[in-house]
Amino acid sequence: MGKFNNYPHVFTPIKIGNMMVKNRIQFSPVVSAHAHAFTGEVSADLIEFVGAQARSGVGIVTIGATPVDDDRARDFYGSMSVVHDYDTQGLKLIADEVHRYGAKLSVELLHAGRIAHTGLLNGKAAFVPSVIPELDKGRNVVEINPTEMQGVIRHFVDAVRRCKDAGFDMVMIHGAHGNLVSSFLSPVFNRRTDRYGGSPENRMRFPLELLKAIRESVGDKLRIEYRISGYEYIEGCPTVQDVAAFLKEAQSYIDLANISGGLLIDPKYVIYTSPNYYMPHQMNVAYAAEIKKHLKIPVAVVGGITTIEEAEEILAAGKVDIVAMAKSLIADQELVTKAQRGQTAQIRPCLRCMNCMQGPLVGAPVRCAVNPQAGREVKYRFIPQASKKKKVMVIGGGPAGMIAAQTAVARGHEVVLYEQSNRLGGRLYEASAMECKDGFRRYLQWDIDTTLNSDIKVKLNRKATAATIKAEKPDIVIIAIGAEHIQPTIEGIDLPHVVSISEADLKRVSIGRRVVICGGGLSGTECALELAREGKQVVLVDMLPQAELCKDAFELIRVSLMNQLAASDIVTHYSSRVCKITSDGVEIIDKDNKTRLLAADTVITAFGMTPNTAVITGLVDVVPETYVVGDSNQAGNIAGANTDAFNIAVEI
Repeated sequence: MGKFNNYPHVFTPIKIGNMMVKNRIQFSPVVSAHAHAFTGEVSADLIEFVGAQARSGVGIVTIGATPVDDDRARDFYGSMSVVHDYDTQGLKLIADEVHRYGAKLSVELLHAGRIAHTGLLNGKAAFVPSVIPELDKGRNVVEINPTEMQGVIRHFVDAVRRCKDAGFDMVMIHGAHGNLVSSFLSPVFNRRTDRYGGSPENRMRFPLELLKAIRESVGDKLRIEYRISGYEYIEGCPTVQDVAAFLKEAQSYIDLANISGGLLIDPKYVIYTSPNYYMPHQMNVAYAAEIKKHLKIPVAVVGGITTIEEAEEILAAGKVDIVAMAKSLIADQELVTKAQRGQTAQIRPCLRCMNCMQGPLVGAPVRCAVNPQAGREVKYRFIPQASKKKKVMVIGGGPAGMIAAQTAVARGHEVVLYEQSNRLGGRLYEASAMECKDGFRRYLQWDIDTTLNSDIKVKLNRKATAATIKAEKPDIVIIAIGAEHIQPTIEGIDLPHVVSISEADLKRVSIGRRVVICGGGLSGTECALELAREGKQVVLVDMLPQAELCKDAFELIRVSLMNQLAASDIVTHYSSRVCKITSDGVEIIDKDNKTRLLAADTVITAFGMTPNTAVITGLVDVVPETYVVGDSNQAGNIAGANTDAFNIAVEI
């Protein structure tokens, strides 16, 4: 072991309890939903996904939210089971897989409490410290009594024993995000009048009893980590000083404190548990740094840390001892290994788009927007070599076209890529225009560099036609020309002060002081926020009510977007129809059926996208084996485009 490249602090080993860890990066808990949806039985898919986490080069792998009982503790379909002695067999297989890469294995053990999945309660009420009528309306919850609390402790102790017997190195006790254990600490959720409520000392009592029992059950044979929210973002929640005071007491029983943030009781707090691209980087670092001042044990932090450079910076400043990451390690499953080898430029960046969370929230396996192999390791850990080398012509150099070309060339095919503009990237330039979308911009550059540095023959400024295809004589054609803007037949839409959202996002035109954006979907709203940030007076118009907009975006992205919109000076007219565009502005019929003129120096159209069927029709019949992928197939997002293109290219 030693210090490598530009990341000496990342690659400095650390001792946690009596366990030596090879570096300072922890794979933060991820519920991948690869276990059996209801029984939690370990599957080959789960073993391979966790194995991929270890292959990333991290020092510690932590399996996500794992309930300690079947009746009341579960918050996800597809979470792993540790509640039966026979589970040990599958757990051992996971431990063996992780250990062969030199990583240590942990698991996040929890009792969900009020955040339990209603479909997994087996007809019973979820345990809570106190029933809070204003918060628990519609929830099936019951106040836990002291006898039941001792039963929960036994469940934890039994689960920890099984993990120890299976060869796990550590367990993470989940005391964050509003679950049962964390709720005892909060005066918001704990309004008990017995010895487990009231004073800070009383509210600490149950979590400390739990940790004491676990420590006594395992001695020094297993390390214990405790996860806690540095701040929960709900009025009246524990302060960072309260959190530090608890951990100061808890450190007698634990070896590592893990600082997260937020709550899972409501989307407006959930966004802080896993920050998206609208939110700041390194959200919990300041809390963790303050907490570290009060503790003798190491401190880990998670939340909006996306690059190895950020991790090194945090560690070098002495703010924490370990940096936990997840989304970036899914986007590139060799992230830490590449950093160690000096191949940082080859690391595939994470968008912070939250696509990886969408599946597990409904019980489907994890998927990644930029890495179509992630979560599919059993089938696609390795891109298979083609049995017969073919010539593949890819038409279009956007995200779908680039990943199709990259995948096809990795299979051993001869690949030529035609792009009619003077650069690769397609609409990813405008999709990454918002200041907060640094991950998108880094991914765009990675995608282009990866394409150009491969054996793909790239032809820029070349529009593909039927004649071009015939001249190239390909065996296979993949059409990835993207989608076009929808331009409805509205009077005045061709006036000179009317511009497309692409032109606005790419700064190709001058934008006046007063702006009306026609279309309040994801693109329109993001454009509105960016222009408002630049000091423009922005009005946003859409036919749909606000509740129906941006439904194609992940809910947590949508919540953050609408939070930003509400905090801005943007004027919105929802349930309003654009009737006419004039030299003075935009005439609409509003939700009250009144006609009004919205003054504008610039009008931006954002009516959505649709495949260019006329162009596609002229290309699909030249070669029998022709595929249409990405937005050319169905207008959507980068996750859909990448996955669609990969799925075709990996099989041809």
